[in-house]
Amino acid sequence: MKNNLVISQEEKKGSAAFQVFGFTNKIRRLSAHLELHKKDYSSQRGLRKILGKRQRLLAYFSKKNRVRYKELISQLNIREIKR
Repeated sequence: MKNNLVISQEEKKGSAAFQVFGFTNKIRRLSAHLELHKKDYSSQRGLRKILGKRQRLLAYFSKKNRVRYKELISQLNIREIKR
């Protein structure tokens, strides 16, 4: 995925949207890795940690900017967080 697809120019690298985008890319890479290496427990733990970070960040983002949150999850093809 390209950065300009999801993140506009005015959003900085520290923004919640940019961080969610980065975590999503890491999650996809780790998921592909774990399909090949099923017993790589260190990577499984890392994946769970990143999933938790992304979940907390999405919860924060949904409270702060609901419209942009909806756009972001649709662009990244991820599910909405549970409340």
